Amino acid sequence: MRPTLLKKTDTHTSTLWRAAFFACYFPLAIILSKNAFSQSSLPSLGDRISGTVTLDQEYAMGQRFLSQIRRSATTISDPLLTGYLENVTYKLASRSQLTDHRLSFVIIDSQALNAFAAPGGIIGVNTGLFLNALTEAEFASVMAHEISHVSQRHFARGIDEAQSGRIPQMAALLASVMVMATSEASHGAAAISAVQGRGIENQLRFSRSNEAEADRIGQNIMVNAGFDPKGMSDLFERLIAINRFGRRPPEFLLSHPVTESRIADARSRVFRYPNREYKDNLEYQFVRARVEARYAADKRAYVEERKTRLETSENEFEETANAYGLVMALWENKQYLDAQALLQPLLLKDPNRISLAVTQSEILTSQNEPRQAITFLARHLQINPGNHPLTMAYADALIQNREYSAASKLIQRHTTTRPDDHQLWYLLAETQGQAGNISEVHQARAEYFGLIGDYRRAREQLQFALRIEIDQDSSPAIAARIREKINGIEDLQLQMQLKN
Repeated sequence: MRPTLLKKTDTHTSTLWRAAFFACYFPLAIILSKNAFSQSSLPSLGDRISGTVTLDQEYAMGQRFLSQIRRSATTISDPLLTGYLENVTYKLASRSQLTDHRLSFVIIDSQALNAFAAPGGIIGVNTGLFLNALTEAEFASVMAHEISHVSQRHFARGIDEAQSGRIPQMAALLASVMVMATSEASHGAAAISAVQGRGIENQLRFSRSNEAEADRIGQNIMVNAGFDPKGMSDLFERLIAINRFGRRPPEFLLSHPVTESRIADARSRVFRYPNREYKDNLEYQFVRARVEARYAADKRAYVEERKTRLETSENEFEETANAYGLVMALWENKQYLDAQALLQPLLLKDPNRISLAVTQSEILTSQNEPRQAITFLARHLQINPGNHPLTMAYADALIQNREYSAASKLIQRHTTTRPDDHQLWYLLAETQGQAGNISEVHQARAEYFGLIGDYRRAREQLQFALRIEIDQDSSPAIAARIREKINGIEDLQLQMQLKN
């Protein structure tokens, strides 16, 4: 199943994120500023607990920000990438100081190296992070760093700092919040400069202290979760080397400035942890290979490059990783028979590995053999019922086999476990349309529009569905459920109007 892209409205997504985030948080700033000097005491910079913003408020604001990202940026839906990101992040989060484990994820379709954390457990990465992090430990170091921003509640603490008078103008705080959320420090500094030049240096120092804290706590999380803490300094060192002669560093380095002292701190902390033997994860190399193959400009040349890597493998781990990389290169170059032949030994060796099973299904559907894919995946779903990548591969095979009703029912069931997956609702709407279930098309579209924050269109879709159900003289319970959803959307619209 080739990754689905949703939805490109502008190539300058970083600018849109910043604008969206400013729009989301400005109403909050106005509310908070009214009571800015009524707080009798506020926590110190080192206190993780905010005296101003509750966890539920952060979560609500974060979801609002996430809906804006979904509307503004081009997101990618590769279930194997999504599943991997979720698994690694939850593994790290379980060993962190997070008290609210409601996490939301977004993968941006961009080769640029970037990652960000936003209030309320929003974790975002560019696909470029997979390209630049050579090992799982390096990837995990970025995720642990971003989780630390969330667990230490740096946004809420920034609000507290603003209200204690260190940042007199709330607009300057909002600019710094955009830095944290979009990981774009240069633009954040410019925004601060525009509203209050005198506060720039203080705020940048505050931001650097956040970064140092996120590094320190992030490495602790890595060790507790079983990842090699050396991955953080390894990534830092290579990024500096890569960009030493570059004109403009990647967005990640603009928002996470890497200095020699920061590298030295990360390296020195490694020696304080107990000696352990760490191994790279084959699954990370698989998902990384998928991203590499996707972005290869010359698919044919990339196949030859992957053949060379396979021939020069130095151990069994590298051989397996490089063999899968060649499978993906062949698949991207539409050499399906060759990809199938190379995948078979990997499947024989590791028949229950989900990523290999999904790849087998992708090759079969690409070869116009969706029925074989359906039969093949059925056994794997018996072993791993409800698994996201397997379920989506199965749904794709059903769709390719024109079994639209079965695919719709499968995806509908899957939404009960992933109700906030806007890409899933988008696919459900498309599949319901192919199945001829027009009312369900409108209801799925309403869910999709609601998750991207377009409440007007969500309400409109529900009204279409209600009209259809009434005309068809459907069960009163169905119409009542749709009316209830309309009321819920109207409440959300009202809340937006009040905040704006």
